[in-house]
Amino acid sequence: MPDKLDILFINPGEPNQIYQGLSDEFCAFEPPVFSGLFATYARQKGASVAIVDAPAIGLRAPQVAEVATKIFDPTLIVISVYGFQPSASTQNMTSAGTIARLIKEANPRARVLMTGTHLAALPERSMREEAVDFVCDREGPVTIWRTLEVLRAGRDDFSTVPSLWWRQDGRIVKPRESEVLLDDLDREMPGIPWDLLPMDRYRSHNWHAFDHIDDRAPYAAIHTTLGCPYRCSFCCINAPFGKPSYRMWSPEAVVKEIDFLVAKYGIKNIKFVDEMFVLNKRHVLGICDLLIERNYDLNIWAYARVDTVQDQFLDKLRKAGFRWLAIGIESASDMVRDGAQKKYGQEEISDTVRRVQNAGIHVLGNFIFGLPDDSHERMQQTLDMAIDLNCEFTNFYCAMAYPGSALYTMAEQSGVALPAKWHHYSQHGYEMLPLANKHCSAAEIVKFRDEAWQTFFTGARYHSLVERKFGPKVLAHIQRMTKTPLRRKLLEDRLVTA
Repeated sequence: MPDKLDILFINPGEPNQIYQGLSDEFCAFEPPVFSGLFATYARQKGASVAIVDAPAIGLRAPQVAEVATKIFDPTLIVISVYGFQPSASTQNMTSAGTIARLIKEANPRARVLMTGTHLAALPERSMREEAVDFVCDREGPVTIWRTLEVLRAGRDDFSTVPSLWWRQDGRIVKPRESEVLLDDLDREMPGIPWDLLPMDRYRSHNWHAFDHIDDRAPYAAIHTTLGCPYRCSFCCINAPFGKPSYRMWSPEAVVKEIDFLVAKYGIKNIKFVDEMFVLNKRHVLGICDLLIERNYDLNIWAYARVDTVQDQFLDKLRKAGFRWLAIGIESASDMVRDGAQKKYGQEEISDTVRRVQNAGIHVLGNFIFGLPDDSHERMQQTLDMAIDLNCEFTNFYCAMAYPGSALYTMAEQSGVALPAKWHHYSQHGYEMLPLANKHCSAAEIVKFRDEAWQTFFTGARYHSLVERKFGPKVLAHIQRMTKTPLRRKLLEDRLVTA
């Protein structure tokens, strides 16, 4: 390894800013999968790399800047801005921007590159607003490596680097060409360099470990695919890829990484980060068959759609160690779901949830309030559906116009108010601002969401299910969670002006 570190990857984030009091006991601490994947790519090219995972080790922005400039002082600093929900990159931009600014104040010669979903959606704006030298407007690994090559050579012309926005004589220079997406993921980006991460700091979501609530660690998160072939209006997941796409690691490569995690760290709790895992038959069943052969005692969760959950998957998913499927239901209203590009009916939703549960797999139901065609009546119908389905856990979100999504474009064109600061995009943040629509104000939507959350999680029917399936300890955990309220500036301001 050379004396000077080539690339330092930084995972930004301020858990209390994003989750408020829920960060203390209830939320997950997940490994930074994209920082890890990009580090693997660079390492295979011969670069020396390190990762600073700020949320996991409890570093605030000034401490991160000090570590970056005084301890590592690398040739290139890469701040990789992704969220642990597929569309949650933007909410971490406030932290990322602060870290970049403090790094530049501590060492103006430091070279800082940002990459991530938000940056791919708003590259030029990010170059104008953030204290960075470079922004990547696509996936990242090739752009990062090629940028390092130019810096190593001592050159100051980055025009040959694909997907790289950079500065020349005080002006912003856009890339001449786009980064070509990697197509041989097994060879070029084979998993995450776990040796660079603080593996003792990660823990699963609370619900993920309801079967063993005191054993949320050790924990790992991995990708088995990249991208998504769908075009949901509220989602920005495909911004780094330039289009809807779907690339897969082979089942053998995925299970090889799981083999390592089990053998080295005793991992049981695993998240498949893929935006849509339950989709490709050969991929899903190939992974299941290999895991069934090993007979590990795993607790895996993954994303699925109502219209991708086939009966032929369920038995093998359960035997392979999949204990949870997160299903995007979104709304009880056919009109609202159609606007979100999800064209299936309530009977199909209910049937899918029951089939998954009957196979012995728990369901995490995801619902969104305030999509463009939503109204008070339709939001109530969605809450009623959630109560009727009574999934083992439920997420209630507000529609948010994430940069890179169709909703963001629509909001800009129509003049709908957008959050003033990037962390105001956090679903659980104090200053969050959801997307208003023609039927409901932003305040009405967040008020409905928060009251719906309390209604569901304090309901007798849900409590009965939790106690029956998971026991009194988990029920007590749920009750503590409902006593950790989220403060909302939007609602406090509304009370003051009422």
